[in-house]
Amino acid sequence: MKAWNRSALRVALCAMLVYSLRASGDDDEENAKSAGQSALPSLNNEQQRAVGLRVARPLAAKAPERIEAVGVVLDATSLLADVGELTVATVAEHSASAELARLRELYNGGAGASLRMLEAAQAEQAKSQAQVELAAARFALHWGPLAALQPRARQEILDAATTGRSLLVRADLPGRHSLGALPLKAVLDVDGIEVPGRVLGTLRQFSELQSAGLLIEVQHAPTGLGPGARVPLGLLSPERSGLLLPRDALLYDENGAYVYKQLTGKAAGEKTRFVPVKVTLLLPYGDGWLVEGIDDDDDIVVHGAGVLWSLQGVGTHAADDEDED
Repeated sequence: MKAWNRSALRVALCAMLVYSLRASGDDDEENAKSAGQSALPSLNNEQQRAVGLRVARPLAAKAPERIEAVGVVLDATSLLADVGELTVATVAEHSASAELARLRELYNGGAGASLRMLEAAQAEQAKSQAQVELAAARFALHWGPLAALQPRARQEILDAATTGRSLLVRADLPGRHSLGALPLKAVLDVDGIEVPGRVLGTLRQFSELQSAGLLIEVQHAPTGLGPGARVPLGLLSPERSGLLLPRDALLYDENGAYVYKQLTGKAAGEKTRFVPVKVTLLLPYGDGWLVEGIDDDDDIVVHGAGVLWSLQGVGTHAADDEDED
C-alpha cells in the first residue's frame, strides 16, 4: 500500500511539473507574438533544475584529416543490370507513348481506332511509365552518386568499370549512420600499398554493416583486386575548424540540424528564453560534432534540449488551434 502511495505521488508531481511548464510559457509566447516572433520556450531557474537543463559554451576545435573505413569492391555487372533495366523501361515507355498519341489522333479524326483500342493504349502507357519510375528509383537507391551525374559522365564511369579500367568500391563507416562534409578523396590499403580513389558521393542503401556508405572510383587498380574484395581505406578531407558540441545538444528537423541558444538580457525574476539556431554539421569528433553557425560565446543547451523542443511544440500547436477557432 505504501509503495502504491509513493508511485501515485511521483505521478502527481510529474503532472504538476508539466502543467507548470506549459502554463508559465503563456506570457512569453504572447510577448514573442507581439514582437513578431514565433513562440519561444522559456523556463525559470527552478524549472531548469527540475528538467536537468544544462547550458555551456562550445569549444573551438579542428577535425581530424583522416577517417578510417572498410571498402568492398562492387560487382560492375550489378550496375550494368540496373542501367539496362532503366534503359529498356525508358524505351518501352517512349514506344507506348508514341502509340498512344497515334491512336488518339486516329480516334479524334474518326478513322481506324476504336475507344477500346485507345483505352488499351492508355493502360499500356501508364504501365510503362510506372516501370520507368520503378527502375529509376531502384537505380537511384543502388547508385545514387551515378544517378546524379550527367548521362555522358555516367556512361564514362560505366564503360571504365565494365571494361576493367576502374573499380567501384563501397566505403562503409562502421558505427556511423550519417556524414558531415563529404571527404575529398579516399586511399585504399592494398597489401600495404596506398591506392588513391575518387569519392563520387554518398550511397542511400545500407549494407550488412548497417552504416553510412560512400561510392569510390578507383582507376588503374592493382592486378588481382576484384569484386568482393574487402580492403581498409581512409577518407581524407582538409582539416576543418569549427565549434565542438556534444551530441545531446543537437536536434534535427526537416530544415536540418539545430541547437537551442539561451537568450541574454534576462531581468531578475524573469524566465529565461531559448531560441533554436540552425547549424551546419561538419564532422563527428569524439563524442560530439564539429559545427558551424554559432559563436564561441553563445550559451548553448548541451543537455535537456528535447524538453525545449517539447515545450515549443506545445506552444505552436496551441497557437494553431486558437487560429482555427
